[in-house]
Amino acid sequence: MDKRDEGILRRVPEVNAWSRRDLLTRASLAATATLIGCGHQTNSPHHQAPAYDVTGPHSLKAVGATHGLLTGCAVNVRALRDDKPYAGLVASQSSILVAENAMKWQALHPAPDTYTFEAADGLIAFAESHRIKIRGHNLCWHLYNPQWLSAIAPGQGSAVLREHIERVAGRYAGRMHSWDVVNEAIEPRDGRADGLRNSPWLTLAGPDYIELAFKTARAADPTALLCYNDYGIEGENEEARRKRQAILLLLHRLKTRAIPIDAVGIQCHLTAGNPNAFGPGLMDFLREIRGMDLQVFLTELDINDRQLPADQATRDAAVAGTYARFLDLVLTEPAVTCLLTWGITDKYTWLNTEKARPDHLPERCLPFDADYKPKPAFAAMRTSIAHRTRPTTRT
Repeated sequence: MDKRDEGILRRVPEVNAWSRRDLLTRASLAATATLIGCGHQTNSPHHQAPAYDVTGPHSLKAVGATHGLLTGCAVNVRALRDDKPYAGLVASQSSILVAENAMKWQALHPAPDTYTFEAADGLIAFAESHRIKIRGHNLCWHLYNPQWLSAIAPGQGSAVLREHIERVAGRYAGRMHSWDVVNEAIEPRDGRADGLRNSPWLTLAGPDYIELAFKTARAADPTALLCYNDYGIEGENEEARRKRQAILLLLHRLKTRAIPIDAVGIQCHLTAGNPNAFGPGLMDFLREIRGMDLQVFLTELDINDRQLPADQATRDAAVAGTYARFLDLVLTEPAVTCLLTWGITDKYTWLNTEKARPDHLPERCLPFDADYKPKPAFAAMRTSIAHRTRPTTRT
């Protein structure tokens, strides 16, 4: 066990038996991870992960509740309907859920006068039947839009955006924990002084479309927390630094103009084995957000292993170690009130399709494997949450 884990055990005498085992496993995995890139690596298709009790008080949901943190995941709504073991796993581990795709424009609004709410309604019914909170994702994004949207005249963009938000957010008013009102609107590489992405919405509705979206969402659902969500801001590199600066500029502008906004979503799509993946720059950014009286949601956490060798044990160790380091860092920030992974099982991860490994091996990026068994990543998450000091800010 390394000195940090020994110190944790000394500082937190009330840590129970499962948490001590998780820490010992974490220390063992850290030792394994140091072997990456050293010597011959073999693939271990029959590698057996340690057994963890993930039920009841040992679930991520229960541990998160004890430490002031909503925990959950993005869900595949079709799998939620058709795969009972998957639905059971989601229900047992989650205090908050978000649809992976079912609430995006293309899914909800396939034609100008047509809305298809069946999948979204099904997710909300599932969540409410299990007393799980729901996040909406998303009301405005430059991707995953229906083809008809590109054919409207620029002068019509504001009205179309307003009508969509009124219809969608209004349908679920009073039932949502939060909405990602605007997603990924910042891109400094596009060269605008305000940092805005050259998105279709910028063309269709002008630079004030973000303010329009937030004001419309608040009017449609006064009780939901309204969130700005973005990616690529965790790193200790110049690109991430510039993006953080541009997002802070946007947030200050919204706050100055009294635009309703309650939270900032940090997507947290991370890469195992990347030493510059996160650090003090991110923590300074989170403190700035807290200073604006905004909450922080970790909205899409997963850790890809595409830079790692094929050996399963090595990959599991490195992924778990990255979960541990990241969550040990960011959960010290009291503004962080919500943690969702982008998926809960490797079986359905988007990383096997959009960002697949060069060797085409399935990714091992989430807390549960493709057979719904907990992995070292689960233990790393649970231990980090368990050693968090419960924040005094609102949840």
